[in-house]
Amino acid sequence: MTLRKNYGSDTYTCPANETPTTNGNCYAKKNGASISQMKHYKSSACLSCELFKKCTKNAKGRLIERSQYADFIYQNKVRIQNNYETYRRRQAIVEHPAACPALCKRVIKRQWDFYYIMTTKTIKRAAADVGLIFTAYNLRRIFNLIDHNLLKQYLRILALYFVMLRAIFNPLYGLFYFNNHQRLLPE
Repeated sequence: MTLRKNYGSDTYTCPANETPTTNGNCYAKKNGASISQMKHYKSSACLSCELFKKCTKNAKGRLIERSQYADFIYQNKVRIQNNYETYRRRQAIVEHPAACPALCKRVIKRQWDFYYIMTTKTIKRAAADVGLIFTAYNLRRIFNLIDHNLLKQYLRILALYFVMLRAIFNPLYGLFYFNNHQRLLPE
């Protein structure tokens, strides 16, 4: 049996045209690791309703539980239905979320068998270990996205830029280092 939300008021309408209402309080409901705030809707007319047995198995009557974000979820659903092709195209063009820690963590744990960190003595060492793992992950993504010959060409050009920059900055660095080094010497 389906209920209809009355958007002018904070109520619902049941199939028997009764109006379950809420007392306005939100209740915490644990949902795995997260806790959601829920509102309860109920009606005293439930117990004497002729649709009672079809509507619920609860001896105290039908209890409707809705998230505090139910209206926003519904509005989003309507937007998606009204602009289905736009959302579908958007889903197709989104690239792999390399910055998404949950996805990276899942790939690294399941596909690469990194269920543990080897260096656990200090947080710095563990961070270095995780940094190396994520660097390897990002390199693997680059290898999958870019053709190997094109990547080699990019790396050659990048190396050429570094050689040119070094040739430009080496004489300047020598002057800067020499001047600073003389200032530090005692007179």
